[in-house]
Amino acid sequence: MTEFAKFEGNTGPINREFRTHVCGQLRASDAGQKVRLSGWVHHRRDMGGVIFLVLRDRFGTVQVTCDQTISDEAYKVAQELKNEYVVRVRGMVARRPAGIENPDMPTGEIEVKANEIKILTKAETPPLVIEQEGNEDPSFRWKYRYLEMRRPEVQKRFIMRDKIIKYIRDFHHSHGFIEIETPILNKSTPEGSRDYLVPSRIEHGKFYALPQSPQMFKQLSMIAGFDKYFQIARCFRDEDLRANRAPEFTQLDVEMSFIDEEDIYSHTEELLVGLIGETTGRAVVAPFQRMTYWQATEKFGSDKPDLRFDLPIIDISEAFKTTEFKIFREVLDSGGTIRCIHLPGAQPSRKEIDNFQKDAGKGGAKGLAWIAYEDGKVRSAMGKNVTDSELLNVKEILKAKSGDSVLIVAGGKKIVLDSLGYLRNSLAKFYDLIEPGVFRLCWITDFPMFEFSEFEGKIVSQHHPFTQPNAAQWQEWLDAGKPMEGDLLYGMLSRSYDIVLNGDEIGGGSIRIHDQDQQAEIFKILGVTGDDLQQKFGFFLEALKYGTPPHGGIAPGIDRIVMHLVGGENIAECMPFPKTLKATDIMIGSPSPVTDEQLRELGLKLI
Repeated sequence: MTEFAKFEGNTGPINREFRTHVCGQLRASDAGQKVRLSGWVHHRRDMGGVIFLVLRDRFGTVQVTCDQTISDEAYKVAQELKNEYVVRVRGMVARRPAGIENPDMPTGEIEVKANEIKILTKAETPPLVIEQEGNEDPSFRWKYRYLEMRRPEVQKRFIMRDKIIKYIRDFHHSHGFIEIETPILNKSTPEGSRDYLVPSRIEHGKFYALPQSPQMFKQLSMIAGFDKYFQIARCFRDEDLRANRAPEFTQLDVEMSFIDEEDIYSHTEELLVGLIGETTGRAVVAPFQRMTYWQATEKFGSDKPDLRFDLPIIDISEAFKTTEFKIFREVLDSGGTIRCIHLPGAQPSRKEIDNFQKDAGKGGAKGLAWIAYEDGKVRSAMGKNVTDSELLNVKEILKAKSGDSVLIVAGGKKIVLDSLGYLRNSLAKFYDLIEPGVFRLCWITDFPMFEFSEFEGKIVSQHHPFTQPNAAQWQEWLDAGKPMEGDLLYGMLSRSYDIVLNGDEIGGGSIRIHDQDQQAEIFKILGVTGDDLQQKFGFFLEALKYGTPPHGGIAPGIDRIVMHLVGGENIAECMPFPKTLKATDIMIGSPSPVTDEQLRELGLKLI
């Protein structure tokens, strides 16, 4: 059943030639009033002598009764109407007879008895049904996105999005922040993803880049003395897409001076507690749970753990410390690990285990071992390769009971944790373990400062190059002569943090580097030196010379927040005009070819 929008608040000025009220506004207390309404014909029923219309605008719906005995002219016009015609109705508000009220409509106690109907615009039959949300393929729906957005369920998402953005703006203004807009035509700098490039017509061979985030501009705002900055910022990243990524997206950008992590945590928690309560009516409690990056990955196999269910990852290497099972023996002898997920009261079938193995394979696992405990018996995929005492050791570590089962991955630590992280989420969905209708938030802190990118063949920042390292570890690295390998470098932690909601990272940030020498040293570690450094970051390093306050910030994703608060699973559905996973807009047909003349003006030639 379609859930119609409810009228809330003032409509602002309206043109009384077209309407005195909006469609979702009228109630039983308005009975007896003469009104004018304008909107779309949402539904039409011809009962012979009486035609019932449901009229719709973005504020809701109302029933219009076209009775031949009241107005033969209005009745005749109503006979011509089809769904999605745009009409103006003049009539009298009346209470519906007792017993035939419609509790599914906020206006269900009344009807408008039409004296006059004027067709403002006729409409062809739409290619998709507006009355209810359908199961059409996204490529079809998004081709007609302007029609899909008429659907009440879809409009609810964007009404919610507007409420969220308004709340965020009001919250920050009430807390002394200044909204500062930053450029869209930006400079290409290494920030982790590919830039979208825009060629210059004036200077051939030079390019602007669309901002992946306003990172340097918000830091420059701190240098400029605006100690509390925020912006609802558009960001662009040319990266591989999935359900919670889009080529262009919107984020809340926040930066503050003279603060530390605790200030960021308390500010963000106050914002999210208020925002969720105001827009959904659900309560979340601060302070949010905190765990370090390594704690999260060790326990949940992910730096964005879903805390709506349990299923921790458990190390059972000790149970096999003397094993002669060749696979496990080789893993342990090479410094690997054996870990599992314990399923209390569940024993999946062989077919189900095969499917779970595919889920674990997303993290690199080559196989999935299992054990099932039943009334004094033990079944295992490993058969006679492991001893009864080893299987009982596992049972003792887990405190497993009859009817329980264990799913096991062995290998290098990263592969094991990644694989069980994927498996954990799959098991929760399969066994319906996810607590419905709740918001579970947590902070992930102390991310590694650096990592080695096999793809790029070099050291890269795990967050971004403006992130401040842990002070004690940084000094230890300096004192050791600045080694470019080993634990002092790769074990260094950063002052960065993510905010996670229901297993999805909805924002990240860090305390920034405010010392020019340290920033230059970080660039040197990342291999950005000499002319390359001056070209890409010279202006920023110079800015750091002139008195930079300690500062930091966070950038929650608006699209992801909207997705979770409306109960969606794909951020594209919460964007007014989304792009596909191939970054195409199938409604307007972009990206699209350009003319040879346009290319000549830009000094470009296609190869």
